[in-house]
Amino acid sequence: MGKRRKARECALQILFQLEFNAADPRTLIAQYWEYQKTAADVRAYGGWLVDKILARREEIDQAIQSASKNWRLARMGVVDRNILRIAACELLYEPALAPAIVINEAIEIAKRYSGQESATFVNGILDAVKKHLKPRPAHPAGAGQEGSHEQERGHPGKRTGTARARRTGH
Repeated sequence: MGKRRKARECALQILFQLEFNAADPRTLIAQYWEYQKTAADVRAYGGWLVDKILARREEIDQAIQSASKNWRLARMGVVDRNILRIAACELLYEPALAPAIVINEAIEIAKRYSGQESATFVNGILDAVKKHLKPRPAHPAGAGQEGSHEQERGHPGKRTGTARARRTGH
């Protein structure tokens, strides 16, 4: 399993817990990471997703709701709703990732945590969310692996850009 997938799954688990726990979100998140032994970059990306979703929940939920004609967010399954939030967050706020990658990852996570029917549902909603987005600039070959969240969070030493650019210094 890739590190981004693991980070998304950690974010899903945190968001799921937050749905049923009225405690302070910071306390719950800190407790989750205390018991979840993961690589630093998994924790950084998973934490970025959760923080961004908590900070921009209204915008993210609106993007999902406007794309789901016959489903109110409150009627969606908890797992599906939070998979959609994670993917919508990435579609809206992580421009370095290609939308096709984001949607495919969400579908795979939905299959694992919710089933094939949910994967189909998630795919349909996210495809509609993607259609409402502003066009993104084209990415050079190899882009989409590292995201803008690293610069936003100030992670030094992260490798960005294409493998060729890293090798040649361009």
